[in-house]
Amino acid sequence: MTGTAGATVGNTGVDRKHRRVIFASSLGTVFEWYDFYLYGSLSAVITKQFFSGVNETTGFIFALLAFAAGFFVRPFGALLFGRFGDMIGRKYTFLVTIVIMGLSTALVGLLPSYEAIGVAAPIILISLRLLQGLALGGEYGGAATYVAEHAPDGKRGLYTSWIQTTATLGLFLSLLVILLCRITLGDAFDVWGWRIPFLVSIVLLAISVYIRLQLQESPVFLEMKAEGKVSKAPLSEAFGRWGNLKIVILALFGATAGQAVVWYGGQFYALFFLEKILQVDAKAANLIIAAALLIGTPFFVLFGALSDRIGRKKIIMTGCLLAVLTYFPTFRGLTHFANPALEHAVATAPVTVVADPADCSLQFDPVGRKAFTHSCDVAKSYLAKAGIPYENEAAPAGSVARVRIGAADAGVFVDSFAGNALSKAEFKPASDAFNAKLKEALHTAGYPPRADMSQLNYPMVIVLCTYLVILVTMVYGPIAAWLVELFPTRIRYTSMSLPYHIGNGWFGGFLPVTSFAIVAATGDIYNGLWYPIAVALMTAIIGTLFLRETNYQPLMK
Repeated sequence: MTGTAGATVGNTGVDRKHRRVIFASSLGTVFEWYDFYLYGSLSAVITKQFFSGVNETTGFIFALLAFAAGFFVRPFGALLFGRFGDMIGRKYTFLVTIVIMGLSTALVGLLPSYEAIGVAAPIILISLRLLQGLALGGEYGGAATYVAEHAPDGKRGLYTSWIQTTATLGLFLSLLVILLCRITLGDAFDVWGWRIPFLVSIVLLAISVYIRLQLQESPVFLEMKAEGKVSKAPLSEAFGRWGNLKIVILALFGATAGQAVVWYGGQFYALFFLEKILQVDAKAANLIIAAALLIGTPFFVLFGALSDRIGRKKIIMTGCLLAVLTYFPTFRGLTHFANPALEHAVATAPVTVVADPADCSLQFDPVGRKAFTHSCDVAKSYLAKAGIPYENEAAPAGSVARVRIGAADAGVFVDSFAGNALSKAEFKPASDAFNAKLKEALHTAGYPPRADMSQLNYPMVIVLCTYLVILVTMVYGPIAAWLVELFPTRIRYTSMSLPYHIGNGWFGGFLPVTSFAIVAATGDIYNGLWYPIAVALMTAIIGTLFLRETNYQPLMK
C-alpha cells in the first residue's frame, strides 16, 4: 500500500489515489458533524421553541440535557454499527449512518413547537437527538478506520488528521449558516428562520450519499475477508477477552476522555462562556469562535503529520497538560478582554449572597412544576440569569437572604423576600420589585447588563480562542491514528469506536451541562473549568504511564 498511483499533491505528502479516499470520507463526515452541532449552536432558540412550558432556567438546562442526550447514546451506536462494520465492511456501515443522521436533522426543521403540539414536541425532539447520537456513534469509527486502512505505513497520522478536521469544519459550517440566516432574516430568525439550517441538511445528505457510493471497500478489510478471517462475533472478541478489553479501558481513560474535554472546552464551552456568562452579543461570539476555528484548523493536519515523526502519545499528553496548566488564566483573559467592565465590577464590588444554607436549593426541576420561591433561590436566580458572579456566605438559620454588593464592612445590601410565604398573586409584584432594586444596585456598582461591544478587544479575544483551538488540534489531530493502531483489523471498528464515543459522548458531551451546573451552584464563573481540568489531568497521568506508542508500527492484522 505504500507510495503508488501518481504524484503527490502540493506538499501534503498525499498522493492522488489516496486524496480521493480522504476527501470522500472527510466531506461526508463534515456534513454529519454539521447536522450534530446545529443543535448545540441553537440551544437558546431550541429552549424557546420546545421547552417553553417550564421556567427559563429549567428550560435552558433541559435544552442542554437534550443536547447531551445525543452524546449519551453515542457509545451504543458505536457498539451497534461497530459490529456491522467489522462483519460486513466499513463502506456500507458508514453510508447507513449518514442517512440516519441527515434525515433526523431535517425532521427537527419540520417539527412543530411546544405551543403547537405541547409536550409531544420536546419528546419527539429528544427522540431525534437520540437517533443523531446513534448515527454519529457509528460514523467516526468507520471513517477513521477506512482512511487508516488505505494509508501507507508512516503516514497514518497525516491521512487520518484530515478526518479530525471534519468535526471543527462541521461546527464552523453550522456557525456560518446560522450567521448568514441571522443577518439575512433579522428578528424572523428566532420565529421561523432557525429551521432553515436544519432543512439545509437534506442537500448536504444528498451530496454525501452520492460521494460515498463512489467509494470502494477498504483494501485491508477485503484482504481479511478473502482470507476468511472476518470476525463472526466482534463484540465478544473486543470486550470478552481481557487482553483487548484492557486496551479499550486504557484508551478511554488514558486518551479519549482527556481529548474530549479539551475538545469541548476549547470550542463549545468557550462559546458558551462568551455568550452566556460574559454576556457577549451572540453574533459577535459566533464570529469570534468561527475566526478561531478558521485560524486553528490547519493545525489538525500539522499535529497529525508530526505524530508520524515523533509519536501520537507525546503530542496528545502535552495538549492535555497545557490545558490543565493554562485554562484558568486563558478564561480569565477572555473576561478581561471581552467584558472588562464585569471584571472591574467584580474586583471593586464583589457580590455575596448571605443566606441560610437550608434556604438555598439546587434550582433544577425535571418536570417543570416546582417553584423556587425561597429568599435565597430568588436572589440566586436573578444573579444567574444576569451572569453576575457571586460568593456564598452563611447566615443565621431562619433569616431572609440578602445580597451584599461590595466589601463586608462597607457593602450595599439588597434584601430578598420570603416568596414561599406569599401567594402566586403576591409573589410576582414582590419579585418584580426585588429584581428592579437589585438591578439598580448592581448598575450603580458598575455591573453591566450586557458586555459593552465597543470595549471588546476583538484581536485579543480571537487570539485566546485560537490558542484554545490549537490545544484541541494537539489532542484531536493524532487520536484517530493512535486508536486505529492500538487494535487488530478484525475487531478494529468495534474496539476503537467504544472508547472514543464514551470519551467524547459522555466525558465531553456532558461538559457544558456539568460545568454550567457547577457555576450555578457556586456562583464562581470559573469553577466550571475544574471539570475539564480534572479529566485532562487524569488522562495525562494514565496515558503517559500505561499506553504504548504506536506510530512506528504496522497495522495489526
